[in-house]
Amino acid sequence: MIRVLLVDDQPLIRSGFRALLDVEDDIEVVAEAADGGEGVALARQHLPDIALIDIQMPVVDGIEATRRIAADPAMASVHVVILTNYGLDEYVFHALRAGAAGFLVKDIHPEDFLHAVRVAARGDALLAPSITRRLITRFVAQPLRTATDAALADLTNREREAVTLAAHGLTNDEIAARMVISPLTAKTHINRAMVKLHARDRAQLVVFAYESGLVTPRTADGL
Repeated sequence: MIRVLLVDDQPLIRSGFRALLDVEDDIEVVAEAADGGEGVALARQHLPDIALIDIQMPVVDGIEATRRIAADPAMASVHVVILTNYGLDEYVFHALRAGAAGFLVKDIHPEDFLHAVRVAARGDALLAPSITRRLITRFVAQPLRTATDAALADLTNREREAVTLAAHGLTNDEIAARMVISPLTAKTHINRAMVKLHARDRAQLVVFAYESGLVTPRTADGL
């Protein structure tokens, strides 16, 4: 059972998402909140698999709520998915940096929304290749290079290759096909890289890859 927390200051939005989720046999809405502060408290109390959090709310916004959840070891199992009205914007990228596993636009089709919830529950980042390219173009065209050389040096050549492919939005199966290895081995490379780079999830691994300069916009377009 996938346990979901809804955090949005608009009751109509919450009720709409809840109506979609409640009819699914494998999904349960465990709580709702109207602001980020309440959402963090409920996330700590219920430890949902997914916290769907609106990015712009009064009192505590989605970015700060995400940061608080990601920073609390007791909530390490909670995957934050940001909800936004505006598609890809600067706030979304800040949320990914803060620890979000991905984001959804509120006018998403119902079937895509349900699929996204299940994808996030598996621990996969909600970063399709097209979205990843837009992230690169708009926000990480000039890598911040916050990662140290030592952190990158800890990666094996195969781990670097796997991280690079993940940064372009490839799934584990696609990474396996590209590297001519099994999906399990691809997943192992990704998981080991996440541990070495202290990445909370796959989305943070993608952000790290671009901010560190391991992957650049130029190579993204030519992959």
